[in-house]
Amino acid sequence: MEYNFREIEKKWQQKWVDNKTYHVSEDESKKKFYVLNMFPYPSGAGLHVGHPLGYIASDIYARYKRLQGFNVLNPMGYDAYGLPAEQYAIQTGQHPAITTVNNINRYREQLDKIGFCFDWDREIRTCEPDYYHWTQWAFQKMFNSYYCNDEKEARPIIELIEAFSQQGSKDLNVACSEELSFTAEEWNAMSVNQQQETLMNYRIAYLGETMVNWCPELGTVLANDEVVDGVSERGGYPVIQKKMRQWCLRVSAYAQRLLDGLDTIDWTESLKETQRNWIGRSEGTEVQFKVKDSDIEFTIFTTRADTMFGVTFMVLAPESELVAQLTTTEQKAEVDAYLDRTKKRTERERIADRKVTGVFSGSYAVNPFTGESVPVWISDYVLAGYGTGAIMAVPAHDSRDYAFAKHFNLPIIPLVEGCDVSEESFDAKEGIVCNSPKEGVKPYCNLNLNGKTIKEAIAATKEYVKSNNLGRVKVNFRLRDAIFSRQRYWGEPFPVYYKDGMPYMIEESKLPLQLPDVEKFLPTETGEPPLGHAKRWAWNVEKGEVVENSLIDNKTVFPLELNTMPGFAGSSAYYLRYMDPHNNKSLVSEKADKYWQSVDLYVGGTEHATGHLIYSRFWNKFLYDMKVSIKEEPFQKLVNQGMIQGRSNFVYRIKDTNTFVSLNLKDQYDVTPLHVDVNIVSNDILDVEAFRNWRPDYKDAEFILEDGKYICGWAVEKMSKSMFNVVNPDMIVERYGADTLRMYEMFLGPVEQSKPWDTNGIDGVHRFLKKLWALFYNRDGAFLIEDKEATKDELKAIHKLIKKIGSDIEQFSYNTSISAFMICVNELTQLKCHNKSVLSNLLVLIAPFAPHLAEELWEALGNNTSICDAQWPSYNEEYLKEDSVNYTISFNGKARFNMSFPADADNATIEAAVMSCEQAQKWIEGKTPKKVIIVPKKIVNIVL
Repeated sequence: MEYNFREIEKKWQQKWVDNKTYHVSEDESKKKFYVLNMFPYPSGAGLHVGHPLGYIASDIYARYKRLQGFNVLNPMGYDAYGLPAEQYAIQTGQHPAITTVNNINRYREQLDKIGFCFDWDREIRTCEPDYYHWTQWAFQKMFNSYYCNDEKEARPIIELIEAFSQQGSKDLNVACSEELSFTAEEWNAMSVNQQQETLMNYRIAYLGETMVNWCPELGTVLANDEVVDGVSERGGYPVIQKKMRQWCLRVSAYAQRLLDGLDTIDWTESLKETQRNWIGRSEGTEVQFKVKDSDIEFTIFTTRADTMFGVTFMVLAPESELVAQLTTTEQKAEVDAYLDRTKKRTERERIADRKVTGVFSGSYAVNPFTGESVPVWISDYVLAGYGTGAIMAVPAHDSRDYAFAKHFNLPIIPLVEGCDVSEESFDAKEGIVCNSPKEGVKPYCNLNLNGKTIKEAIAATKEYVKSNNLGRVKVNFRLRDAIFSRQRYWGEPFPVYYKDGMPYMIEESKLPLQLPDVEKFLPTETGEPPLGHAKRWAWNVEKGEVVENSLIDNKTVFPLELNTMPGFAGSSAYYLRYMDPHNNKSLVSEKADKYWQSVDLYVGGTEHATGHLIYSRFWNKFLYDMKVSIKEEPFQKLVNQGMIQGRSNFVYRIKDTNTFVSLNLKDQYDVTPLHVDVNIVSNDILDVEAFRNWRPDYKDAEFILEDGKYICGWAVEKMSKSMFNVVNPDMIVERYGADTLRMYEMFLGPVEQSKPWDTNGIDGVHRFLKKLWALFYNRDGAFLIEDKEATKDELKAIHKLIKKIGSDIEQFSYNTSISAFMICVNELTQLKCHNKSVLSNLLVLIAPFAPHLAEELWEALGNNTSICDAQWPSYNEEYLKEDSVNYTISFNGKARFNMSFPADADNATIEAAVMSCEQAQKWIEGKTPKKVIIVPKKIVNIVL
């Protein structure tokens, strides 16, 4: 009986649905294990073979844990809001909801064919009101909370209001946008609007003026990772820096907790380091600088206040409010031109680019340590969001300051004895301080650091700054608050209405506020976001419902927010919703959260290291403060799968002809290499008839073949439609089966590494599965299984495999697992093994990798339950012990022959047997050996 994978896979995929094999619920009698894939966005192109890589890896692990007796949660859903569906809506007029549903249906069809053990009863879609209800709810909670630095947690804003009314802002240690100082009397005298504006300085979700990446063509703000080389990633439209009033989330308040939490989770060190650098903690000093001939003062943040004697210029970020205040009339035109150029560059590009640019403001600042006037410059290597947006430049000891000083011919003062700054800056972490102050100069202040070590100088300077009220010691973070507004239609609506220009939340009981229909998906003619087209988008506070805009009277009916939430809103707490997806009373019940707790294994790409993985950790920590999430960290273990790259194929067209020459003959002609669809190429051999039918211009193509075949060239490139190297998994499943696809993707290489897709090896995996099938059935369809005692060699083969596969799965070394399966099946084939107990264990081991085949053969063995509910076998070391050991016999280090000895033979016995051996005498040639070296269980070396 042949291995008919098409029938088998169709049969079991239906059985799993009918029997609800993958349905899971809380079961206190079992230990839980929560496996999760990063939320996929359902694109119109569907899946290519690279997409399932992580899903297959996590699916294997989920099945393995279930076989170990765990109650496994392995859900799937869709991050359904996104720019592509909206862009398609703009181009065609088709509502993005229709596009999204079509895309989801396509995704689901493809996922089902691959045989994943997802519990589809828990499917969620971020664009569904019953899901974004809880995104809106979390936003409202953030709006109604502030962050207490003393308690290190979010607290109700009502507590802060009470404190303001009793004591003003005095002695309050809370996270804020800027430090405000007011008394209780001043607070109580404020109007309602003034109080609301003041509270915006402290809310965790707040409206704030912030620099954003604005794309006029798309009519929206873009995140840093949506901008590449100054243009939008989608569409390639120009992006500029612009200040806008936006909804923001005070992620920065959680910076220290985000940093500390990294020590409690099992992530790769490289990913942790990426997050540490993104959070960017630094301890330093804030120092006040006065502007020469002016009452203006400004604050800089420095981690090395001890280097202030070496400050020779100041630099402002182009976005700093100080730019307008300090730019002189003479310099205005030059400054304006520079600001216009920098608007086109994102912060990420400015950090990466080392090109020196800048412009002099025309003003000078006074160095509080030397009394000297130092010029104030403007440059885009300084960022507005880090520190104060103004820096003191110490070119002798900072590489970017040094490059700037050299470029603009500014002074460079070394501050460490013996350091050479003629060619580059000197890293001043160790040494003895000098020029602090300079010799022969009348001291401006009573601080002298000369002769001190760097460490002593840092401590002395911090104390001096504090005691002389020049500033304060402070911890700073690079991590910015998250911009939470998008000027798009296809996103979660904010549950916010505006009264006298200030935002208010609609009642929690009225959630969700559903996205309205609009006639156009573009911004309005007056520049409002697309929701400005909605005719019914006003809030009646008395009735608690959405009403027509024409009823707005700003008394009982008010305008609703026109922005929508960004893409990361819906993916920031989805892992909690999977625990309890049908709960209409809360995001997740206490019972479900207590049982599932957090994600035990999270699988996804490294591209989310500084986006989703920061936002979701912040979101979860906030929900932990709200007593909604029982665990502070959402993802205990994280595995980053690599990328499957495309393996492109090329044909070679002779110039000015429609004739194509095979690879090894191309150097004889003047040719143009052209990408060809990899789906009409097999093992680099082109199907010439399929090629002629592929495109009209190739209908009459002629070929110069080699040995009757057209051989294509190849290269490893990114998998993309433009290179015709996208491989649809449906085609692989149709031709070889889902189990072959699953095993082959794992066989390509380690899960974490990127590797090229190469169909040239897939036949070997398919033949392996046929070979495994042949252990159960012969070609005539006879069932070969024997219910008898296993032989010693059979037990050794299977227990060796049990040990190997269990270890490999735990380490995600799936590629070596496939090799081990092949070796074992070869051994069992040679042994003519048809033993029921041995092959039962083999099926359980391979079930996570090839579930359809395993289910079919498991049933054939007489089992009436799914193999998913079998028990993972344990290995017995006794069966792994070797009876004999093979030694290589060498003479003067050169291997000559092999001999076998009992595993427990001692060195004397081995030496005597070798020396008396006829083969050994041939190489000894009557000489007396100087010594015999025995490496246990490996080598015998006779030194002559």
